[in-house]
Amino acid sequence: MEFKYHFHKRKLRQALLINDYKFEHVDTLEVELSVDGYFGRGEAAGVYYLNDNRDHMESQLVQVQEAIQEGIDSQNLAELLTAGGARNAIDCALWDLSCKRNGKDIWQKLKLAPRNLHTAFTIGLNSPEVMAKQAIKANGFQRLKLKLNSQQVIERLSAVHRARPDAELILDINQGWNEDELMDLLPQLKSYGVVLLEQPLARGADELLKILDRDIAIAADESCLDLKDYHNIKERYDVINIKLDKCGGFSEALNLVKQARADGKQLMVGNMIGSSLAMAPAYVIGQYCQFVDIDGPLLLQNDCRNAMRFHKDGLCEAPTAALWG
Repeated sequence: MEFKYHFHKRKLRQALLINDYKFEHVDTLEVELSVDGYFGRGEAAGVYYLNDNRDHMESQLVQVQEAIQEGIDSQNLAELLTAGGARNAIDCALWDLSCKRNGKDIWQKLKLAPRNLHTAFTIGLNSPEVMAKQAIKANGFQRLKLKLNSQQVIERLSAVHRARPDAELILDINQGWNEDELMDLLPQLKSYGVVLLEQPLARGADELLKILDRDIAIAADESCLDLKDYHNIKERYDVINIKLDKCGGFSEALNLVKQARADGKQLMVGNMIGSSLAMAPAYVIGQYCQFVDIDGPLLLQNDCRNAMRFHKDGLCEAPTAALWG
């Protein structure tokens, strides 16, 4: 099996500020695998809060290069590499290559009839006025995802709600609240159109969620990286946010889907920002999800070739086989 990889420095249209991090660009990894003239590709951005950056991903690629060239499948890959961007890019490339070699697209392989999805649109942490203006600019999107920390929560939320009273709001705190802040703010959220609260407490400091009464669903992001994490936190959360970078690929994402659905959990598909090549397998995972957040390409200055089509109302069409799967 031939194995190639390279990195893209993808600039954002504008800086994206979250609780403790500022994105101005993302270094995305593209892996290409080929056998007998068939090609498969996968893309990953890594997991910034785990220091899963360009250098780390490249070191992992070097670690498994020989095994890939000798021939590898997703199960062997998971035994050789820990979850993260490198494993995700390789795993997605393996799935794409399998589709191409077997002459079956991903929908046929999974026996799944694709449906069009509507993605939320992400609004980064900023002043209440700026966030409200961005909400108006995204006037076609039914769901907006607001990045918040512990400062000016109600002011920011109120400004966006006044600007877009029609929108359903997802609040992404990125571990930014403590228990007291959560207890104080949670009863106020529903009146502002909030339908989901994502990762309010820090990973490992979320025991309160086992017993906390709420009228808004709470989603695990940083607290649930993969299936192993899921078993430890499933009693605390209503929704599981699946991201291919953090769980280590499409294969593990499918494992998470199967287990979480069996347990009656709701699902969300998210992203670490990236081009349509990274969103294509996430789109497939989105078929099983109640919440969809695959707007990564909309945040970039430039997308990849054969890009997915996104409409002004948040509708995103299924990726073509020329892109992935």
